[in-house]
Amino acid sequence: MADTLTKNKRSETMRAIKSKDSLMERKIRKELSKLGLRFRKNVSHLKGKPDLVFTKDKVAVFLDSCFWHGCKKHCRVPSSNKIYWKKKIERNRQRDAEITRSLKKDGWRVIRFWEHNLKANQEKCLAQIKRAIK
Repeated sequence: MADTLTKNKRSETMRAIKSKDSLMERKIRKELSKLGLRFRKNVSHLKGKPDLVFTKDKVAVFLDSCFWHGCKKHCRVPSSNKIYWKKKIERNRQRDAEITRSLKKDGWRVIRFWEHNLKANQEKCLAQIKRAIK
């Protein structure tokens, strides 16, 4: 399927995508706060800058979007500039694996959720976080 936007408009749209405080992140943080759980967000001194960190329990949570992190079910590579996007998304996947290994090596418990899992069953994801920090 051809892109319906001009090259400049597509570029503008992609630049506008935020790397933190996405709707998905805000929803999860709100629910965790309702449960009385305290966390830090986007901790820059940890490798990979996890979306949520429970420092005392050494739990790092990443909320991965299906597109940017290359979900096998939902990631659709844009038809224009296909080679660039395939390399970009594959490198993101490799970096995710490297970050997970590094944090685990340092004694952190790493939890990663796909965007589609958070949308489909947010309660299950919240329960998994609660189990990890209890």
